[in-house]
Amino acid sequence: MLLSEYLSGIAKAIDEYSKTNLIIDSDLNTDFRTEKIGIVRGSITFVDESRPVFAEYVDVRYKVEKITYSYHYQDGSGNLIFRYDNARHKPQPAFKDHKHLSSSKIIQSDIPDFSAILDEIVEYLV
Repeated sequence: MLLSEYLSGIAKAIDEYSKTNLIIDSDLNTDFRTEKIGIVRGSITFVDESRPVFAEYVDVRYKVEKITYSYHYQDGSGNLIFRYDNARHKPQPAFKDHKHLSSSKIIQSDIPDFSAILDEIVEYLV
């Protein structure tokens, strides 16, 4: 798989939700380091002014490997609703991949798929 193909999948997922009129704006950028390694960044604005802002440093040489990632979802006032990431914290939790909740709680999670993040946001909206 090429990074451009991976990016196309993200764009397709955004486009599918745009057809529902839940998305009013989106921005997607890629910094290609090679044909198979790069940084994908973006943001989406939903009808309620909530916004996910996301970044992935991804390597697709052998399989899709998200080296680092962050999917930060906030309401229209900028308050955290949830964030998935694998950033190191101090003190370090017992797990690398985790989810921050609006209650300031951090829980263990799997590495999320972009489409699953959009599904979770739409469930939150409706």
